[in-house]
Amino acid sequence: MKENVIIVNCAVPSEAYQILTTLRQKPEGKGFRISHGALVKKDAGELSLVDGFAAEGEEGKGWTGGLIGGVLGLLAGPAAALAGGIGGALLGNAAYSKELEDAAKLLEKAGERLSDGDTAVLLLAAEKEEAALVEKLKDFQITMTRVEAKQIAGEIEASENLRKATERMQALYGENKKITDGDYDESLAVKCFNGTFVGKKAGDVIAYKGIPFVGAQPVGSLRWKAPVDCVPDDGVYEAYYFGKVPCQAGNVGQMGSLYPQGEDCLHLNVWKADAEGDQKKPVMVWIHGGAYEIGGTTEPREEGTSFVHENPEIILVSIEYRLNVLGFLRLSHLPDGADYPDAQNLGLMDQLAALKWIHENIAGFGGDPDNVTIFGQSAGGGSVSLLPLVEGSHKYFKRVIAQSGSPAFCRSTEQSIECTNALIEAMGCKTVADLKKIDINKIVEMASALLMMPITTPERDGKFLPKEVFDAYEKGAAKDLDIMQGCTKDETAYFLAAGGSEMFIPWAENCKAEKLAQCTEEEKALVESYFKNGQGEDYEILSRFLDQYWFNAPLIRTAENQVKAGGKTYVYYFRVESSVPMMKSGHAVELSELFNHAEETFVTGREFDKTFSKTMRKMWVQFAKTGNPSLSADLSPDGKAKEWPLYDLKDKYVMVFDEFDIRAEKESVMNIVDWGRTYFMTKYYVR
Repeated sequence: MKENVIIVNCAVPSEAYQILTTLRQKPEGKGFRISHGALVKKDAGELSLVDGFAAEGEEGKGWTGGLIGGVLGLLAGPAAALAGGIGGALLGNAAYSKELEDAAKLLEKAGERLSDGDTAVLLLAAEKEEAALVEKLKDFQITMTRVEAKQIAGEIEASENLRKATERMQALYGENKKITDGDYDESLAVKCFNGTFVGKKAGDVIAYKGIPFVGAQPVGSLRWKAPVDCVPDDGVYEAYYFGKVPCQAGNVGQMGSLYPQGEDCLHLNVWKADAEGDQKKPVMVWIHGGAYEIGGTTEPREEGTSFVHENPEIILVSIEYRLNVLGFLRLSHLPDGADYPDAQNLGLMDQLAALKWIHENIAGFGGDPDNVTIFGQSAGGGSVSLLPLVEGSHKYFKRVIAQSGSPAFCRSTEQSIECTNALIEAMGCKTVADLKKIDINKIVEMASALLMMPITTPERDGKFLPKEVFDAYEKGAAKDLDIMQGCTKDETAYFLAAGGSEMFIPWAENCKAEKLAQCTEEEKALVESYFKNGQGEDYEILSRFLDQYWFNAPLIRTAENQVKAGGKTYVYYFRVESSVPMMKSGHAVELSELFNHAEETFVTGREFDKTFSKTMRKMWVQFAKTGNPSLSADLSPDGKAKEWPLYDLKDKYVMVFDEFDIRAEKESVMNIVDWGRTYFMTKYYVR
């Protein structure tokens, strides 16, 4: 039997007593039955039990048992009053069972919906009798809200997961200090332009964490300003702990966001094998994802030790960059905005500053500054797709791996202005000076609430980035770079799994409506044809449509334009599925396995086949080393050669990553993009 939590808000305690007295009566002949209930009052944020009952019958042992449980709870003291009191009231003389704890949690979460001074009857009612109960409550002329017990249980689980994840991330925190007494292991020290940094060794890998790559952190008067170049420093510093992650709204889906935050966030991390050798090693620079809104290098699934342990022939680096309104907020159009000409693309500028530091210092770690591959996923994939279009950037890297991200994730100047105006209006501001008076966390919180608008993406400003980024690829802006790019089979199923179909459908419908508003009538007809011919549930068709114009079509257009310009690109299509319900082969499903952290199963739900995952990692590393991800039989973990053909305009070969079959197929066989009905939408970008 499905049960619902009914919260009845009462104007005065006497009304609550009246309801409770009526409902206490045995349910026979009443037309409905109530299994359990409690009368509570909220004061100073705390719930206290006033009365409780459980109906006679299979669901309860009598309301007297509930009262006994409630009294015992209250006698145990205020801290136990809720758990023992309400739990006892709910479950009668089953007060010491596991069910008591579950019920107490349900009611505690339900109580969060009450305001101080409220008196309420909290009830569990059988679904089939709920309509009759509602009619009965109308007699009391009481305001009532209904919440499914399943929903509240889900909220409790999410809250518990957030608590555990936060504790895990906070436990990693430490502050790197200057070493002034000369007491450090010189074999773990690397001299750089801006200081000597001492790492920590774990097994056969040395990690250097929290190295600043700017001369001054972007705080105070440097907020919304371009990154400051490093200055020489002869000091010796610990590099034991990650630096702070950028200011953001924490999210358990991006666990790194739950690490301590701050505006003083521009640091990077380096992992190297503890092995002597004269040969310079290829460098792989990871740029994390998170919709340009959240995330950090502290993400456990992307920690570099296991990756470098398996692949000691490379140096791995991960970098922080400013996010959301601190990294991507146009300000120059405001009355006092002339002093902030770069604010719309600061996150990308931070990335470029980090790449400059790497170019000038990585040799000290054993890396080759002339063989750098930048790779990233989601916003990181978008970043590594846009950085090649920045003038002068190619001296810092020669290869790119874009995972589930493309040049489509950016906005026009007009959209930037619209979003900034929406934010400052919501904050009650008119100028940059007004914004600076407000706590940055409040600004970030408000921006996150407005995220349905493209608040946090880079801007095609015609200065730092070209006005038309796809055209820039076609004109040869990246033709001298080796590129590897791809997407997963069910990208937006990630969002479906996160929120369920009830939340996903209205969000996806809104995205569809926004996109159709940009289309011509002929184009709208093509999109409607796509939906008319779609197979499956409504949410499945919507998800596949978002996949098309957010990921698949931009991926293929970037590849096509790179080849048209005379450049090289390899394309992949990742199809391994998660065991998480509704996730399928969703966004980010490959990341924990790519970094050799199969134990991080938040997205995957399970561990993938070990040989498959190792093969994938080897192909990424081989591309970084040589510019070609193909594996000869002696390099392939299963002993079988993996020939990955270049993408071309005729056959359009892509590498298909199935768990037990990595193979090359023509795009026309896989139907990655609907050429006639969605490919044209790339001209409108993602937003």
